[in-house]
Amino acid sequence: MTSGRQYKVGVLGATGTVGQRFIALLAEHPFFVIHALGASQRSAGKPYNKAVNWKQTQPIPHAVREMIVQECKPEHFQDCAVVFSGLDADVAGDIEQSFRLAELAVFSNAKNFRRDPHVPLIVPLVNTSHYSIIPQQRSLHQPPLKKGFIVTNANCSTTGVVVPLAALERAFGPIESCIITTMQAISGAGYPGVPSLDIVDNIVPYISGEEEKIEWETLKILGGITQGDDGLKAFDMHTKQPLRISASCNRVPVIEGHTECVSVRFARRPPPSPQQVREALQAYTSEAYTIGCPSAPRHTVFVHEEPDRPQPRLDRDYQSGAGVCVGRVRQCRVLDIKFVVLANNVAIGAATSSIINAEYAVLKGIVGGQQA
Repeated sequence: MTSGRQYKVGVLGATGTVGQRFIALLAEHPFFVIHALGASQRSAGKPYNKAVNWKQTQPIPHAVREMIVQECKPEHFQDCAVVFSGLDADVAGDIEQSFRLAELAVFSNAKNFRRDPHVPLIVPLVNTSHYSIIPQQRSLHQPPLKKGFIVTNANCSTTGVVVPLAALERAFGPIESCIITTMQAISGAGYPGVPSLDIVDNIVPYISGEEEKIEWETLKILGGITQGDDGLKAFDMHTKQPLRISASCNRVPVIEGHTECVSVRFARRPPPSPQQVREALQAYTSEAYTIGCPSAPRHTVFVHEEPDRPQPRLDRDYQSGAGVCVGRVRQCRVLDIKFVVLANNVAIGAATSSIINAEYAVLKGIVGGQQA
């Protein structure tokens, strides 16, 4: 535990949609204290309330209203134990790299380092064991880093589906095949998002790059870590038991909450029954919750018994959007089992994941750093 310690944190991209969500969540955090805010040159030098077009449902937290926004440069964040990045992908890469080189711990929501072979892609309810690659990430720099590293969280649609998949693999062994059809909320496109004439009274059956992200990221997250003859660790991409994934992604006129229809085939024969699957999902608990991460949900997967749930409007804010809801678990006549997943794309699908990742790193001693 943190034994009453508090840790200074910074937020990059603080005026953007994800940055605002970080601030809203961190304002009441038990041991993270917002110390620095970073944004573009246009916003730098202004009080936060003058720089931001605030789009959250609660007012701007008092602690940051008058905080002066800085440029996204490491020298303004040296007192921070943790830096959260809500930066857009077009600028995130170089900035996050500079923060790592400045010996800062970066927890990123951006996609830039997700494919890096030495950067863990962590969904905190699933694969916290992948933190074990952090020492190697540090050691490969010249000179080796002592404290700096980057951890990324997954794409919002990937996050929702890997949680029940991980629960099922833990209970029943490898999954061979998975078909995923998403119905993704417009908030996943950021602000101002999808034009109204494109999404009102409509479904858009294409989201650029989204299907590839689900199909690739899932393998990195659910796979393990192996060690080669050269002593270097590598993500095995689920190659010990190949997993085939086919994803189809759609944008739908829902504000928040990604819904995904999932069918799976297990390697084991005979496969588990729908009731066994329900029980395994209900029993699944994340290590993040077990060790006491304050933002981790008690129910990693909440299983609905009603035939018409989960629904975005009714279920997206359960447990503050930090868990995953599953319903309609039933037999699939093509594969083995099919079900519906709902995940809050702006909570566990974005900032909440990064915050739980950082909580885990603090509680495990991966992050030390400055106290508030």
